[in-house]
Amino acid sequence: MALSVRAGKYRKITGMTRATIALTLVGATTALFLVVSPRSASAAELPVPLGTAEDFAILAGTTVTNTGLSVVTGDLGVSPGTAVTGFPPGQLNGAIHSNDGPAVQGKSDLVIAYNDAVSRTTTDILSSELAGTTQPTGVYESAGGTFTITGDLTLDAEGDPNAVFIFKTTSTLITGASSTVNLINGAQSCNVFWQVGSSVTLGANSLFRGNILAFTSITVGAALEVDGRTMAINGAVTMDTDTVTRSTCAEPGELSISAPETADLGSASLGGVVSSHLGPVTVTDERLLSAPTWTATVVATNFVTSGVPVHTISNTNASYWSGPATATSGIGTFTSGQPTAGDAEIINVERTAFTLTDGIGNNSATWDPVVSVQIPPTAVAGTYTATITFSVA
Repeated sequence: MALSVRAGKYRKITGMTRATIALTLVGATTALFLVVSPRSASAAELPVPLGTAEDFAILAGTTVTNTGLSVVTGDLGVSPGTAVTGFPPGQLNGAIHSNDGPAVQGKSDLVIAYNDAVSRTTTDILSSELAGTTQPTGVYESAGGTFTITGDLTLDAEGDPNAVFIFKTTSTLITGASSTVNLINGAQSCNVFWQVGSSVTLGANSLFRGNILAFTSITVGAALEVDGRTMAINGAVTMDTDTVTRSTCAEPGELSISAPETADLGSASLGGVVSSHLGPVTVTDERLLSAPTWTATVVATNFVTSGVPVHTISNTNASYWSGPATATSGIGTFTSGQPTAGDAEIINVERTAFTLTDGIGNNSATWDPVVSVQIPPTAVAGTYTATITFSVA
């Protein structure tokens, strides 16, 4: 007499996804989907707090002057000055604040942000020329009091989406024509800050990234793209056919786990063993954490028949092993709870299926686990269904 195990349909519950396995004598799978915490900033440096200045793409002390068909996304403000010229023909996707309440408050918060950046402890002193270098997260000070970028500067977050880069000068920041600030490995413009002790000049046809906090003035060269903010405390911001887009940080996602809706373990005779892969189980971590960790677990219910009378195969007869990861992404140490068949565990209680430690940024892991069920010699023929639940936290 043979018994079969196959999986039933899988239901979604808030915070969990669940599926069922059927065994003819048979079992079922369950997947749990867990929505996890919002972003936590655990980078070595915290971002410079911009306060209400964060709303502005351009903020000046005396005037904002534009020539040509510039495009600005974000608010434009000036205080204590009032003059804003060149809009139109410039296009503004935001509001103009000319020494009104938002402009006054934004300027006040800009001063606070500037002083905060000045007070940050320097982690490295660099030569004035940044072109041709790649810098990790840190607080950088110019050895000569000025920074120049005459080519390409690369900022490397090393997988950490919360990596913060702060550049401090006592004098000027000058970029050459066709220069570029590149961001790699998760670096975000919203977390790049340029504290400049006097004035900034950005060269034409360039790509500049980050938030400029200048003590005096900012001149944005022709046909230049700024991914960030241009904010001058005491002087003017001058533009010429440029694109300035206020940068925003990516929104954190969720920590989730998915598994096949159904699985058919097959059939076996009394006293035999039925065993099968369940199909891919995947943990996806999109929380944008600097140092993420997670643990995925697995547990099974008893296998039962439908109808009356109900017959049961205890979950103490069900064993599980995750095997190695079939795919991973991101940075970290991914560890299987049961790397080989010899490590299989009874899943009548929650067992660790997979873990991530020493993570950096978003990540994922996929594995194809195996479930085996020992059929009791006294079992009654039929189709048995169980639920296997995968959870992650």
